[in-house]
Amino acid sequence: MTYDRLVCANCAAPVSEGRCPVCRANRERLQQESPFAGLNPMALITLLAVLIAAVALLAHQTV
Repeated sequence: MTYDRLVCANCAAPVSEGRCPVCRANRERLQQESPFAGLNPMALITLLAVLIAAVALLAHQTV
């Protein structure tokens, strides 16, 4: 999940703005969680489609 759409329960501001210490801590945690955390969902879907196509191509060549 990306943090750009999350709203902080502490200050009711977007977490991406980092207005309070809770926002800043959660923003840092979400950024460090995964190397793909910064990608938007469409980029992840495209990456997955390319990976599936590559696996299918390799499987077809070995048969």
